[in-house]
This record gives sequence, C-alpha cells and structure tokens, in this order.
Amino acid sequence: MSLRKAYLLIFIILIIDQVSKIFIKTHFVLGEELNVFSWFKILFIENEGMAWGTEIPGTYGKLFLTIFRLIAVSAIGYWLWDSVQKKASNYLLVAIALIFAGALGNIIDSVFYGIIFDDSHNHLATLFSDNPYGKVFHGKVVDMLYFPILEGNFPSWLPFWGGNDFKFFNAIFNIADLAISTGVGILIVFNKKAFHKDSETPFGVTQ
Repeated sequence: MSLRKAYLLIFIILIIDQVSKIFIKTHFVLGEELNVFSWFKILFIENEGMAWGTEIPGTYGKLFLTIFRLIAVSAIGYWLWDSVQKKASNYLLVAIALIFAGALGNIIDSVFYGIIFDDSHNHLATLFSDNPYGKVFHGKVVDMLYFPILEGNFPSWLPFWGGNDFKFFNAIFNIADLAISTGVGILIVFNKKAFHKDSETPFGVTQ
C-alpha cells in the first residue's frame, strides 16, 4: 500500500466523519433522538473529554487533552510514514491509516468546533456562528451512533445488579471512533499478518 493510497483512505474517512458531525450539529438539538431501527438510533450528544465520556478535571483539563491528542496523532502519522517506507504489511498500513483518520477527525472537533459553532442546547447550532460556545482547543466532540441492541433487566436474584436495567451496547460514538476501533481490531485479529511483511492486501490482491 502506497502513502498516496493511505492518504486517500484517511481523506475519505475524514470527509464522512466531518460531514456527518456537521449535519448532526445543524439538524439536531442536543439530546435529540431519531429511531432508525429498534436496535439503531441517532442520538446527538457531545463528548467533553476522552472516550466513553471520561473527563479530565480542572481548568486546563480540556486543553491538556487536546494537546495530548495532537502529539499522539503526530506520532501515529510518523508511524504510518515509517511503515510505508519499510514496506510493512498492508494489514498494518490500513490499521494505522484508520487509527490516524479517526484520531484526526476527533481532534478537528476539539480544536475548531468551539469557535465555529454556537451551543446546541434547546436550539439548532449555527455553523460559523457570531456567538461560538467556546474557544480554540476547547471544542466538544460530536457523537451520534447508538446501538442499544439488547435491553432488559438483570434477574432479581443477581447480587449487586439484581433488578437494574441494562443495555447492550450502550456506547454512543461517531465515524472517527468507528475508524479507530476498526484499526485496533485489525491489529488484534490479524496481529501476525499485520506485523509481518506481506505482499498481499487485506483482500488477497497482490500489490
């Protein structure tokens, strides 16, 4: 896989990710939900911090997180370039490109969304608003994909959780998160092939 093809993959993912986020921001009020299927919903939330809604406390927590993300994505970008130069397996190159695209997609939210959107509370957000909700490096990551595939109650006899509601899968994420998860999944499932020089693509087509 050439660096040009890796860039093309990254570009496509970024376009899909940002178009979907901008559409949600400008067409959904924060917390608004659309049932696509019983097991798939569009639910607009904004992530203040890390994955799964984790936040870093303190005045500079968000700034620290964004700077950390910038450093991390720079390292991933170098990893991709170096792996291409070393003619690494296409499994590895595709995985790195997916992780890089996903990380960069969420960084765009963190860096710019606070200064180009107003808030989404009780009204639709405006792109390039004169009254933005934040400042540079303090944007919120847009999430919207929700798959509550299984919902129910734990049996009453179960210790600690008995009688409580449960949902599987209750995470809400975006296209960038999906790209990162897919990239990591490739590294885990195809570990031996990913870290072994291979002249074949993930689909069995030779370079």
